[in-house]
Amino acid sequence: MKNNYELNSIVQMKKKHPCGCDKFKVIRVGVDIKILCTNCNRTIMLPRVEFNKKIKKVLTEEIK
Repeated sequence: MKNNYELNSIVQMKKKHPCGCDKFKVIRVGVDIKILCTNCNRTIMLPRVEFNKKIKKVLTEEIK
């Protein structure tokens, strides 16, 4: 699967956050990926390899 997420993309993860939401906004891209829960605004930082395994699909991409 090609990683077509960028900064400010909305992604859907395979597993839900404890608040019940599975949609996150990408707020940092690098060796680690930092995502923000769209429901409760908590942040999670994951290594890129782990993030690529846990992502389900990209819902929206940043409009250039």
